Amino acid sequence: MANEMSEGLDYRALGLVCGIEIHQQLDTAHKLFCGCPTTHREVDESNFEFFRYLRPSRSELGEIDRAALEEVLVTRRFLYKSYESTCLVEADEEPPREINPEALEISLVIARLLCMKIVDEVQTMRKTVIDGSNTSGFQRTAYIGSEGSIETGHGPVGIGILCLEEEAARIVEDRGDSLVYSLDRLGIPLVEIGTAPDIVSPEHAREVAKTLGMILRSTGRVKRGLGTIRQDVNVSIKGGARVEVKGVQELNLIDRIVGLEALRQFRLLEIRDELRLRGASAGADIWDVTSLFASTGSKVISRSLKDGGLLLACLLKGFDGLVGREIQPDRRLGTEFSDRAKRAGVGGIFHTDELPAYGITEEEISIVRSHIAAAADDCVIMVTGPRDRAEKALKAVIARAGEALQGVPEETRRALPDGCSEYMRPLPGSARMYPETDVPSVVITDEMLEGLKLPELFAARAERFESEYGLNREQAAVMASSPNYNLFEEIVAGRKVPPSVVVRALETIPIELAREGVQVSCLTDQHYIECFALLAEGKVAKEGLVELLRSLADHPEKSASGAAKAAGLVGVDEAGVESVIHSLVASKADLVRSKGERSAGPLMGLVMKELRGKADGALVSAILKKEIQNILKE
Repeated sequence: MANEMSEGLDYRALGLVCGIEIHQQLDTAHKLFCGCPTTHREVDESNFEFFRYLRPSRSELGEIDRAALEEVLVTRRFLYKSYESTCLVEADEEPPREINPEALEISLVIARLLCMKIVDEVQTMRKTVIDGSNTSGFQRTAYIGSEGSIETGHGPVGIGILCLEEEAARIVEDRGDSLVYSLDRLGIPLVEIGTAPDIVSPEHAREVAKTLGMILRSTGRVKRGLGTIRQDVNVSIKGGARVEVKGVQELNLIDRIVGLEALRQFRLLEIRDELRLRGASAGADIWDVTSLFASTGSKVISRSLKDGGLLLACLLKGFDGLVGREIQPDRRLGTEFSDRAKRAGVGGIFHTDELPAYGITEEEISIVRSHIAAAADDCVIMVTGPRDRAEKALKAVIARAGEALQGVPEETRRALPDGCSEYMRPLPGSARMYPETDVPSVVITDEMLEGLKLPELFAARAERFESEYGLNREQAAVMASSPNYNLFEEIVAGRKVPPSVVVRALETIPIELAREGVQVSCLTDQHYIECFALLAEGKVAKEGLVELLRSLADHPEKSASGAAKAAGLVGVDEAGVESVIHSLVASKADLVRSKGERSAGPLMGLVMKELRGKADGALVSAILKKEIQNILKE
């Protein structure tokens, strides 16, 4: 459904402008500004917790960032879970240490792979963040390089910036008035890579993200798994505004995110044009309509009123029918109003485009309209809750309605699983960045850059594996991106073993065995090397690899030779194979005579079952065909 809505858009005609930001955690021994490990912890392992209230501070020029100002629309308490593996640096009770040299080295390698211009001196900055994700109220970030590029199917795409920064704390619980964060993730080094706005379509955005991901993984020094890499996309169309959609964790979602954001802006511009034709406006007046619902049958409203809440309303002139208009799948302009209202701590809004509903009757709607003098083409918005929250919520709705009259507001949005997005906060401005005085700068010398070891990119390695080892494209791609690629090359070097069989042994068989509950984590590189030494010597057939690896996983203390003997996999010589096949075919002579050469299939299965991986399949097949022909000639 999501793709269907945006498929008909002509992105060139819309004037699509798009760029991507990649945030990738680095696989280092410790965090960016302290010696704590970068390991994941379970919340129930926490042995200490504390809380904070965060407020915005002014920049060196005396300015307060607009995004930070909105974060304090509602005062929230931030609770932090700490562990024996975290320290006072994460708690902001101790100054940060010097920047992690391992993380800096990795970021320099990535900058080189992206053909970037690297700075002469790395200066750490503070970036204001008061959503609770950092105990200090800011994130430390260091500018590494700029002016890079990558090649794509639509030409080069510029890489505008690369920064080395600390990961945020992860949120583990939202309690409404308070948020609970875990400090295990806070401070993990990550790189932020931002492209130039050179992306021309949703599909191109996906290609760029895939290419950047390939380059990062090629280093072999980045973390893998869910949550270790996140993509943000910046999208605008002609007449719209730059919107940042944050937190895209799935590569296959990026094209949908871009397409649906372009659609959202297109629909908002249509709504703006209609509002202007109507002479619409968003007044600042707020009415208390609580008394009109004293006997309401709406459970939502009656429950709020019993808890001491109020029901407040505002009037949007000329907005009737447009608040309920869809701008993304199952999301409307009213949803955008509701997103803003929820920031004030209320559950949502009621608007007359969707009423009667929620137990609110047509008669109650008419009474409210009459009470605040709403015309037929006006829309009424209502919010219930404590007075301070309800007032702040309606003021936020009125502000968003004012933005609808202008078109598309600049803002930061959160990616949703279906490809849509929801409001987070305004786009931050320059006031959020200021120097970090606790971390010394690092001079980047020629010796440092010359000493960098640049890895072979996955794409180049895959091409080499195809040409050197005769792997098909799929096998080459799998092996090139595998952590086992070095082991693969060590095994095939100097041994007469089929490279495709090595790929299966390293990448497929362990997965199959793991599904059966086999502890494949016990298998070591040495186990695999010994297995293929036996295979190269003809002591074990490739058909016996599954059972051999199973045996080694169950008894990792054994050598491959010992495991093969224990599993009954010691190879049978050619004479032995001939003897087994001759006896079996003789016993099935009637089958051979009735089916002729077609009997080879069922007989092959019987022979391999008898030999149980002790003989090579190609040898078995050749001898079996010979024995069948002997029977047919009789």
